[in-house]
Formats: sequence, structure tokens, C-alpha cells
Amino acid sequence: MAAFLLGAVLLIVQPEIVPSRPAINSKAETSQSVEGELLKKTSQKNDFKENIHSNGSCRQLPQTIIIGVRKGGTRALLEMLSLHPDIAAAESEVHFFDWEDHYRNGLQWYVNQMPLSYPHQITVEKTPAYFTSPKVPERVYNMNASMRLLLILRDPSERVLSDYTQVFYNHMQKHKPYPSIEQFLIKDGGELNVDYKAINRSLYYVHMQNWLKYFPLHHIHIVDGDKLIKDPFPEVEKVERFLKLSPQINASNFYFNKTKGFYCLRDSGRERCLHESKGRAHPQVDTRLLEKLHEYFQEPNKKFFELVGRTFDWH
Repeated sequence: MAAFLLGAVLLIVQPEIVPSRPAINSKAETSQSVEGELLKKTSQKNDFKENIHSNGSCRQLPQTIIIGVRKGGTRALLEMLSLHPDIAAAESEVHFFDWEDHYRNGLQWYVNQMPLSYPHQITVEKTPAYFTSPKVPERVYNMNASMRLLLILRDPSERVLSDYTQVFYNHMQKHKPYPSIEQFLIKDGGELNVDYKAINRSLYYVHMQNWLKYFPLHHIHIVDGDKLIKDPFPEVEKVERFLKLSPQINASNFYFNKTKGFYCLRDSGRERCLHESKGRAHPQVDTRLLEKLHEYFQEPNKKFFELVGRTFDWH
């Protein structure tokens, strides 16, 4: 009895055990915990078996994502890849990783947005806003650290003009007035307005650094968007090799449409072109303003070339 009482006393007075490393209760850790729970909702492969159809097709998480860039040619690239029989492409931009309302729905919701595919096929989705969204690289990595990523880029200055053109026409269709591009590009003092969002989206090295924190460079294939417009077949061939696809797409799948002014697709005798919203003429911009834009991007472009170990034929 005395021994029992002595043991009890020792338990009461025993000092608190100190953890081997300090517990950190930071916002970052809390955020990671929340995201981990969201991903755990449906992260097991077994959770998707209920989607298997009698013909063997099912909806599955994408193995490849076209992450951007906006107005770089993502739609054209997706349509071209769709020519390959081993590719199953999501029709719409899903915005799972960059829109909080969508991300909170969990991976099962994401899977439900994917097309039906067979086990031998690669499911691809494209959301060009992913490239410039700070949270997205980590979220994609947490879902699949082996993800193969496609990034299509074009001359940053041209991309800025194309970005403006899209928003301009969206306003025109709704009969809403929209300022001229000069009002966005130039500050009151005549200097270039580097705070313009379209310019920020063209600072490729800034956004690429964020992706390289999570994915090695060999997991990211960069498509030359300017070359894809002028001569699509060689660029698509490179994508086939990157995705380890058998070479099924060939030069005869592309033909130049003189009326539209860009390449269209030919698949099993059926011809199709991109939507009329593609290939719109850019606004006329003063030469001096264009020179300012080209000048501004010189240093960021140089940093990007050094980052990825290749150069592009940009101004």
C-alpha cells in the first residue's frame, strides 16, 4: 500500500514532458492543415471506383494540367492535344485550385468536372489563371507531386495587348464602355503603368519561381505560343514526347485558314476552327508606347531565360 501511494505521488509531481521540437501554432501551419483535410476528403483511389462505367471508362484526376498563361494559346493547345486518341480533355476551365469556393468542395468535386476516360488515356484540364495564382503550385503538389505541367507562353508585350483585347470585346458585347489601352498603360506623368494587371501577368519569371519551389523544371514543359501560332505541328510533337504519348498527331491535322488568318484542325476528315473570339486584331498602339513596353520587359525576360535555361524570340 505504501509503495502504491509513493507511485501515485511521483506521477502527480512528474515534470511536464518537453516535446523534442517546439510546437508552432502559426497561420501557415493552420492553413496547411485545412488544405490537407480538404484533399483528404477524396484522396484515395478507391473513392473514385463508383465512377467506373460498364464500358470501363471513368472520371479520374488529371495527370496533366495546362497551367497557363492567360492569352498564351491554352485553348488552341488543348484542342490540338484532343486530336490524340490517348487524351481526354476537360471542356471548360475548372478553376479548382484558384477559386476558394471550388477548392472547398474537395477532390471528388474536381473529379466530377473531368471527362470520362479509359485507363490508357491521360486526362487533361486547363485553367490559365493557375500560373499566376500564388496558392496554386502548393495545392497541385499536395494533390500529385508527380504532375506533368504544360505552360504555354508568348511574347509578353503581345500577351498584354491580347489580354486587353479580350476584356475590351467582353465589354463591347455587353454594350458597356471600356477605356482605351493607353489609359491602362500610361500614368498621368507619362510613365508606364507597371501596376496594370495585364503587365504583371507577363512577368513570367516571378510566377515561374513560385512553381519551381514545388516542381522540378523537367516536370514543366514550356510551349512556345508564338511558334504554335505560326507552325503548330513541331510544338505539338514536343508535347507528345513530354507526355510520353505515341506519335499520333501529324502535319496533315493542321491547315491554314486564310479567312481566319490562323491554323485550324482536320480530324478524320472533319474540319474545325477555334471560336471566333480567337485571333482578334489587337488595338493600334503608338510606336513609342510599344517601345516602352518592350523596354520594360527586357530585364524580366532575361531573368526568365536564365531561370528555365532557354531563350525565346521575344522583343
